[in-house]
Amino acid sequence: MGEARLFEHRHEPLLPFPAFIRRIAKSLGLAFCIVATALAIGVIGYHSLGNLSWVDSILNASMILSGMGPVNELHSTSAKLFASAYALFSALILIVVGGIVIAPVLHRFFHWFHLDSSKKR
Repeated sequence: MGEARLFEHRHEPLLPFPAFIRRIAKSLGLAFCIVATALAIGVIGYHSLGNLSWVDSILNASMILSGMGPVNELHSTSAKLFASAYALFSALILIVVGGIVIAPVLHRFFHWFHLDSSKKR
């Protein structure tokens, strides 16, 4: 059975540019899905636990997810605990999404760097 790999091996030729662009598009699509899911979690949490309107919930969730900080003051203990957990979760999402987006570019650079000079394009 064949081994499933995300990237080509170092002894394989450099991926053609159109395929590289498709790889980047897939990474961006995955990153978008992760961010949208994380945003939905925040919006639902702020709406249900913080008793905020839908607009205020999306504002708070997007501000926390982007690293800017909360907008509305929370009054209940459950809402404050959720906001704390969501802030930590958002920091991890930032790291994960950054890795997903940058991985194809870094891989291509390192792959190109390690190719024999006769194989570079």
